[in-house]
Amino acid sequence: MTLTLSDLTRQTGLDVLDHLEMDAAIPVLDGLQAQGDLIVVPLADLADAVTVEDRARWRPVPPDGVEVLRGGAGGNPHTLVAEPLSCRWTEDLHDRDGLALGVLRADRPVHLMHPEHGASGIAPGTYAIRRQREGRGPMINRSTHTYVYD
Repeated sequence: MTLTLSDLTRQTGLDVLDHLEMDAAIPVLDGLQAQGDLIVVPLADLADAVTVEDRARWRPVPPDGVEVLRGGAGGNPHTLVAEPLSCRWTEDLHDRDGLALGVLRADRPVHLMHPEHGASGIAPGTYAIRRQREGRGPMINRSTHTYVYD
């Protein structure tokens, strides 16, 4: 079933800004995707960088969602939303780059919502949600890189 932004805001109670097209279908993707200052990456693509702890506490994504990240200076939140019992979330992980906020495991499509960006669909699977950074060259010194803020 294809959801529109209107369907998803009605189901979740989360608001988006008026400039967004509410009747637009939300595509569901199974690969790399970005939303503002976040990037969703299939966990298998990060096998050398991100691992989930053996004793990770996985919690179900509740009906009102999980706030993954709030924008800089108290800005708008990125919220992971899912149908009941279809997605689990953990922040118990190791990330050699220090960018991962958490890992999700979804049995059905889930969505990442943001008031300014609308929503993006994430296909069933296991993904890391990471901060995006900007900078040049390898990340030898964290002070040479800054996070992307939206």
